[in-house]
Amino acid sequence: MSTHVPAQRYGERVGQVTLQDVAEHAGVSMKTVSNVVRGYRHVSDAMRVRVQESIDALGYRPNVSGRSLATGRTNMLAFAFPDLRRPYFAELAHVFSRVCADRGYQLLLEETAGAPRGELSAVRGREAGVVDGVVIHPQVLTPTEIDGARGDTAVVFLGEDVRPPGADLVAIDNVLAAAEAVAHLAALGRRRIGFLGHEVGEQSRTSAFRIEGYRDGLTAAGLPFDASLCVPREVGDARGAEHAFGQALDAGLSIDGLLCRDDLAAVGALRAMRLRGLEAPRDVAVVGWDAIGLAASLVPSLTSVAPDTVALAEAALDRLQERIAGRPGDGRTVVVGHRILVGESAPYPDGSVD
Repeated sequence: MSTHVPAQRYGERVGQVTLQDVAEHAGVSMKTVSNVVRGYRHVSDAMRVRVQESIDALGYRPNVSGRSLATGRTNMLAFAFPDLRRPYFAELAHVFSRVCADRGYQLLLEETAGAPRGELSAVRGREAGVVDGVVIHPQVLTPTEIDGARGDTAVVFLGEDVRPPGADLVAIDNVLAAAEAVAHLAALGRRRIGFLGHEVGEQSRTSAFRIEGYRDGLTAAGLPFDASLCVPREVGDARGAEHAFGQALDAGLSIDGLLCRDDLAAVGALRAMRLRGLEAPRDVAVVGWDAIGLAASLVPSLTSVAPDTVALAEAALDRLQERIAGRPGDGRTVVVGHRILVGESAPYPDGSVD
């Protein structure tokens, strides 16, 4: 199929190309073009490519305001999360953006700073009239606060079990994943397994679930729980973890295995160890969490709990689209998979890695 655009027909219409123009160029019906633009799933790959080539050739852009008036929808979604500086959320935002594009949606990103004001703003639909729905990873709001704030906004929640009765939640099983990480360390013969990176004082729901799983894993391995092996950090980044773990080591902390709340905590732990002449896994086998892209490039490469982020994004958008389309009823909880991605910091018992 030729992608040449006759200048005399389209050259003076940049920004004003219509669905009909795309349909004529692709040799298909307007309904087919509309299905592709809206991300309708039951369009063949060949037809989707054909229409997309015409869209690209003509420079077609949806008329959001006109479509919103006609349908009440904008085909734009918002993804609200605590902090884009955290590699996990940056990578998750990338996955969401890609999955949204595959479905014909545009994505707005909104940082909440993990603060009540930011989270309330997101669930109230600050972009009212601009987005059709919101996916949010809350950190501080209670289900009651969320339910009272969201109004008619279609919302799907990520993270821990915090949602009002009529909303949907997509998560991994943090308790099970933490227990499996401890089991991996125990299979290496580690018997003094610590936990690094939870908050000083009141724990977040994420930390609470992961510590619960850590304790379950110790029990399953026949190991006692020792609170002195759990090291919190005041600042939730790699430097904060390095400082906290380094102080603990200097004070005599003796461990041979370590589960970290996230990969940033693991990065800090590895540096603190290196500065004190300790190595992973020789002295302490280290497991992180999130399997960020950086983890595979560390020396040693990091063993990490890897959530299935693609499945998470797909499941969240499935539920959000259903709610946008008017699906009533109680909220649903969807648990997506995870795996232990094994690197050099805590290899398999035979010394191999993934």
